[in-house]
Amino acid sequence: MRPGEASPTVLVVDDDETYRERLVRAFGRLGFVAHGAASVGEALERARELRPGYAVIDLRLPDGSGLDLVRELKAVDARTRMVVLTGYGSIATAVEAVRRGATHYLPKPADVDDILLAFAGATLPEGQEAAREHEVPSLARAEWEHIQRVLADCGGNISQAARLLRIQRRSLQRKLAKHPVPK
Repeated sequence: MRPGEASPTVLVVDDDETYRERLVRAFGRLGFVAHGAASVGEALERARELRPGYAVIDLRLPDGSGLDLVRELKAVDARTRMVVLTGYGSIATAVEAVRRGATHYLPKPADVDDILLAFAGATLPEGQEAAREHEVPSLARAEWEHIQRVLADCGGNISQAARLLRIQRRSLQRKLAKHPVPK
């Protein structure tokens, strides 16, 4: 909470209306003044108006990237603490979110308790520096994460994912049959 602020303000930015509203209600029950936004444009407009102390940002938004929004929100108010949420977790994206100014990065679905811990930095052993000092993922790990993201974008449709990845369906099935590559 900021000095002189009666109740902390949080901006929840997610295009999934159900999830966004659930988080807004949960933050409200905890004493936050909570607002929602469904897009980068709406989030920037609300942030300029509200100057939130906290923001919860989905990585993938209909009109842009949550990573770009992190940078834009920091330009509006450098004190805003932000947590980036995504269903497509990768080490590289997490590190980039923190580099751009996010406090933390969490996989979806995260509940309000997880997000509050992330705002506090409680889940990082050494604060933000732990996320900044990372190992570059192996090429095999990056490929595995990319395949998982494309498959999720296709709603699990292997044929469609194979076409988008420009590989044979059978090759994709073999890759999917393997266990996740270690980080």
